[in-house]
Amino acid sequence: QVQLVESGGGLVQAGGSLRLSCAASGRTFSRSAMAWFRQALAKEREFVAAISWSGYSRYADSVKGRFSIARANAKNTVSLQMNSLEPEDTAVYYCAARSRPSNTDYAPSFRWEYDYWGQGTQVTVSS
Repeated sequence: QVQLVESGGGLVQAGGSLRLSCAASGRTFSRSAMAWFRQALAKEREFVAAISWSGYSRYADSVKGRFSIARANAKNTVSLQMNSLEPEDTAVYYCAARSRPSNTDYAPSFRWEYDYWGQGTQVTVSS
């Protein structure tokens, strides 16, 4: 059974930092894209960042320059370093993984591109 388990969420003051981690089990994603999405209360789930299996990354405009996605293929993990956090970053953050292998620089931002999802971890940024 494939599982994605997020950790590292919590409460932080504006301007602070958090690092989210996602551990995958049940299969390897070493040749597949992985990503982070988030969903604020009463809002649609939105793209945050994605990374191809080779390390190519892309970000939502709202987090560029503040967030950094990384992965460790040997450990089947992906992380999200979040700096300069703002109250608008408050949301449940979800890890996602694409089932099919893809090109070296393929890191899609659409939800439907991802087949596996974690349960989410809450990030709350106070002003």
